[in-house]
Amino acid sequence: MHIRKAVSSDAEKLSALLNEIIQAGGTTALETPLSAAEFADWFIDGEFSLACHVAEHKQALVGFQSLSSYGDPPKGVADIATFARMNPKTAGVGSALFPATRAAAEELGLEFINATIRADNVSGLGYYAKMGFETYARLAQVPLQDGTAVDRIKKRFSVNAMNRTTPHA
Repeated sequence: MHIRKAVSSDAEKLSALLNEIIQAGGTTALETPLSAAEFADWFIDGEFSLACHVAEHKQALVGFQSLSSYGDPPKGVADIATFARMNPKTAGVGSALFPATRAAAEELGLEFINATIRADNVSGLGYYAKMGFETYARLAQVPLQDGTAVDRIKKRFSVNAMNRTTPHA
């Protein structure tokens, strides 16, 4: 698997990957599909985008991971988003992306990476735990567009923890 920085020309393929996940429902807090231009603004080169990496496997984009300052997080903190193609699924995308994201966080001088995960997203919760994120808060009963209330679990990763190594799959 090859990891590289995302570029604007990736936006169309990555928005299609993300929109498939949004339309399937049940894992992401995002509920409205994004156009390629919106995707680029949100994740690649917009005002809040800090870093975005893509995973390529057999000449196909199979996932991406981004760091963002959207929502005015505290100084030294950025939000992470991780998405992997659903069909066909490629094992290890998130684990392959995280070292590049962690390196970007270090370069940006971040203290923490924040992940906010739907409580019903079992695979997402497991992924972030495996990467070393620790739960620090729970947002109760956050409504989806259809009114369904779903808790959100907030996890954080300490970027400069002493002797920390990135877990492997």
